[in-house]
Parts: sequence; C-alpha cells; structure tokens
Amino acid sequence: MAAQGEGRPGKEMASRAVAAALLLLCLVAVLVSCVKYKSHKAPPSDSNSPSGSGSSYPSGGYPSGNGTTAGGESPGGWLNARATWYGAPNGAGPPDNGGACGFKRVNLPPFSAMTSCGNQPLFKDGKGCGSCYQVRCFAHPACSGVPETVIITDMNYYPVALYHFDLSGTAFGAMAMGGRNDELRHAGIIDIQFKRVPCRYPGLTVAFNVEHGSNPNYLAVLVEYEDGDGDVVQVDLMESRAEGGGGGPTGVWEPMRESWGSIWRMDTRRPLRGPFSLRITNESGRTLVAEQVIPADWRPNNVYRSIVQFG
Repeated sequence: MAAQGEGRPGKEMASRAVAAALLLLCLVAVLVSCVKYKSHKAPPSDSNSPSGSGSSYPSGGYPSGNGTTAGGESPGGWLNARATWYGAPNGAGPPDNGGACGFKRVNLPPFSAMTSCGNQPLFKDGKGCGSCYQVRCFAHPACSGVPETVIITDMNYYPVALYHFDLSGTAFGAMAMGGRNDELRHAGIIDIQFKRVPCRYPGLTVAFNVEHGSNPNYLAVLVEYEDGDGDVVQVDLMESRAEGGGGGPTGVWEPMRESWGSIWRMDTRRPLRGPFSLRITNESGRTLVAEQVIPADWRPNNVYRSIVQFG
C-alpha cells in the first residue's frame, strides 16, 4: 500500500505534462490557422483597378470579414458570384436568340447580346426577367475589372454557386481586357462580382408583344423595355365597354396571370373586348398605366408600343 501511495505524485506530474503539451499544440494550431486566414486576399474595393485580382473564395463561398459582409458584400454593394457562358462565343446565348423569359431577338439592340441566365435568386421564377446587373472580374489574368451591364433573359438550371450568371459568349468576353476575350472564355468558370443596377433604354418606351396563339378568349402579352427595375411582378388589364355602352374603358382592372418568364395571360369564357389598357407593377411596387395600348383590332405576333416609361 505504501508503494502505491508513493507513486501517485509521479503519475499526476506526468498527466499535467501531457495536458500542457496538448494545450501548447492547440495554441500553435490556432495561430497557424489565423495566419493562413489573414493571408487570403480580400475582394477588390469599388475601384475599377485590376490590382485586386486573385479572389480566393470557393464556389458558393461568401465569408464574413476580409472586407465583405456576411452576405458576401464588398464596398460599393458588390457581391461574389461565379460565371460561366453558353452558346456561340460571340452570340447572345440561346441559338434562337430568345430564352426562358420570352424575350425575342436578344442578339439585337437594345439587348445587343449582353444577356445572361440567372439561377433562382436572380431569375425569381420569371419575376427577375429583365433585371439589369453590372458584372466584373479580377480572378483571371485576362479580366479587365471594368463593370459591364447584362440583362437577365434566361434561366440557369444547373447553378455552381449561390449566385451563378451563365452569360452569353458576348457578355462573358466583354469582361476581358482588349483583345483577350477568347482567352477569358477559355477559362470556362470564373469568380466574379456583381450588383443590381437600374435598367436604361434610351429613346424606348414600354412595349407589349401579343404572343402567338392569342385569340379573343386567350390573350398572352410579353412586357419588355422597362426602365428602372426592369422587371414586372404583376400585370392588370382593363377592357373596353361594348359599343352600345359607349365603347370607353370599363374602369375595372382585372389581374392577369403569369404564364412564364415575362409573359402574362388572361383566360376568359367570353371574348375579350378591346382596346385594352395595361397596368404593370415592378419589383419596387411602382405602377405604370398604358392606356388603350392594344387596339380593338389587335393581332397575334404584333408589338404594340406605349407612350409611357418608368421615370
């Protein structure tokens, strides 16, 4: 018994030594981790200078600290995203120059092929159609760092990050320095920054394209070229009275249903009576009324331009 009692202090000292060694190792590990974290490059500031190239954030990574907020926002409102491209290298994306928003001829002005698919946080089940964003890149040697404006015209079904822009070949290449467009496109997937900006369509007013298949009992309308938010979250229609009732507007707004993308429809059991007034509401809650913009003798596949625009 005496021998056992005499051995306890030795064992206690050995246990304390082991514990101290473990604590020292933990402190060293924490210090090394901190050094590695601080060595990561912060995303560039709101300057257009390419000196901030070399983003080290992984796909879908939006860390707090290092100059960003918990949502991945850097000074100037820029957020982190990833970008790919699709279609022809110098094309507008879809081979038919359309997309899941229903817009047509996006290869031509005012879209001019500066278009993009957006994943759900950008596409928003179609209510993000027409939204405008600035995009820029620093993470590749060919990146210019200069912001370029793109419009959401299509849906991205296979995102590689929380925010994923699948740009047209034209838009992706536009982020490059002069003469290095193809070099940037060969990168395939790159880290970018983006932020929402107002849409601007100088000289254009809001237009309504009556879609193919429309008839007196089914009216489908594509809304496009809205300044400001650029998108539409609700469309309402006002019919006109029958000729016996004076032929003027009824004064009653009827909500249209979102068909797909930026196309809204009205289904009725009785023939609709034109001319039609349309009221559109954007994401900010602002409304715009185009009075009797679609005439009584309307035809499918025709575009009817209003005289109104969001200021």
